[in-house]
Amino acid sequence: MAVAALVQLVLPMALILGLMYVMLILPQKKKEKKTQQMLNSLQVGWAVTTIGGIVGKIINIKDDEIYIESGVDKNKILVKRWAIKDVVKPVEG
Repeated sequence: MAVAALVQLVLPMALILGLMYVMLILPQKKKEKKTQQMLNSLQVGWAVTTIGGIVGKIINIKDDEIYIESGVDKNKILVKRWAIKDVVKPVEG
């Protein structure tokens, strides 16, 4: 009888924790993996957007630092690799 009561308490808690894992943690891990793949595949010449909203073309990549060229005056800006939000598109030419 004590075992049945214990199962009635533990089983619902385990199901709730399992459901939370599937709904919250797995999608976050998938998103992080996709973002990491995007950051690792960056190449010179690609147009990118930073977390701060700056749009520019990658002109140089060194380890975790990326130099982008932005604006009409072609200002050069140094940003960290983790600050790249997304790739707008590879720039032609």
